[in-house]
Amino acid sequence: MSVLWTLDNMVTAMRAARSGALPAAINGISIDSRSVGKGDAFFAIQGDNRDGHEFVETALKAGAGVAVVAHNRTIKFAADAPLLEVDDVLEGLRDLARAARARLTSAKVIGVTGSVGKTGTKEALRLALGADGETYASVASYNNHWGVPLSLSRCPADVKYAVFEIGMNHAGEITPLVALVRPHVAIVTTVEPVHLEYFGSLEKIADAKAEIFSGIELGGAAVLNRDNSQYARLAAAAKKAKVARVVTFGENAKADSRLTRFSLQPDSSTVEADILGQHVTYKLGAPGKHLVLNSLAVLTAAALTGADLALAALALDRLKPAIGRGARMTLTLPSGSALLIDESYNANPASMRAAIALLGQAPVGPRGRRIAVLGDMLELGDQGDDLHRALAALLAAAQIDLVYCSGPQMKALWEALPSGRRGGYAETAAALEPSVLDALRDGDAVMVKGSLGSKMGPIVKALERQFPKQAALEAQS
Repeated sequence: MSVLWTLDNMVTAMRAARSGALPAAINGISIDSRSVGKGDAFFAIQGDNRDGHEFVETALKAGAGVAVVAHNRTIKFAADAPLLEVDDVLEGLRDLARAARARLTSAKVIGVTGSVGKTGTKEALRLALGADGETYASVASYNNHWGVPLSLSRCPADVKYAVFEIGMNHAGEITPLVALVRPHVAIVTTVEPVHLEYFGSLEKIADAKAEIFSGIELGGAAVLNRDNSQYARLAAAAKKAKVARVVTFGENAKADSRLTRFSLQPDSSTVEADILGQHVTYKLGAPGKHLVLNSLAVLTAAALTGADLALAALALDRLKPAIGRGARMTLTLPSGSALLIDESYNANPASMRAAIALLGQAPVGPRGRRIAVLGDMLELGDQGDDLHRALAALLAAAQIDLVYCSGPQMKALWEALPSGRRGGYAETAAALEPSVLDALRDGDAVMVKGSLGSKMGPIVKALERQFPKQAALEAQS
């Protein structure tokens, strides 16, 4: 098994004190005792609800080689427990992240932010750059105050490319994260009305996303969406931050990387584009125009970092939607089968628009219907009702047959729907679940989507339990 960190290097990076019988090196880093690997370092981080120190003994019994703990909490552990003691565990993880970034002397580092599309773009970069050389990318959506340092600390020293997702829901959150990542290339996928409750306007969201420019390495580049309404504001912010190069992507005739032709299929897309002057034709293994556009940013970043553009484009054929973000599966019904599209991880006006469009493309049987099961989009502030109500026009344009709604804000959409499109409404997802299960019939395509807090995921699980999956057509964890 490969060595991620020698203990000496960890101690130096974190200015840690040693205690107990310690290993010479560790193989991985974990903050979750349920998934800790043999030989890992377990960081006892204080979470929103639980204190990691409560799980140190469990982690060590599960095979962790060492636990990183706070000085003032060591009294509760056995005298011979393998510990590294620091003043603050999360700050210790940040220190290790800084050391991890410092040792990436030959790697090209890419940072990804944006209102929507961060995780999909990061995964596409993993594939595209991985075709050219050893590539590391943060797992899942580890993009916050603990996710970014954890991802950096897990990055091997000898990779050719490293990709990190950077998120926020308040102003000022990206600045310290990008200071850790220090990307050579930073992508802003788009700016949309997400977290409006905390910002109040698109312009303020754009300003918060623009914080990523503050950490771009000297001589680096910002990759911006030329089609987005906030492009000019972002470009001005990049110039003010003295970013060496601003590169654009999109359908706009002035985009540096421009979409020239595309064809959307139910399960994939074919694309022709001009990427910084190079003509490229490729296939995307996942459907949706939003992914087509973001693939331009991916290939632009690949070109900017010196990767083989042809290999990068070819690799995108293997792109698959993640669970909760468009993963598709066939459900077995008593009378046939139905398609389930799992979009339950999160929702905002932009991602809802994309998901509804995807459902509109989904294949259905001779008597099949396209069914949207929608939960509240959260954190939209005073504009919440209007933004939910506006979905009615999108559903009509996509020719969605039935709509099931749950949550107090989705009531605005429900009231805006014509009677023939109304499937059912309930105050909660749990209350809506039985009517969704009863509605499904042979040939249907059903899409489930809502913000994480609207708890739409259990509806997906209930559908899978009642109608066992034939095959996971497009599932990637």
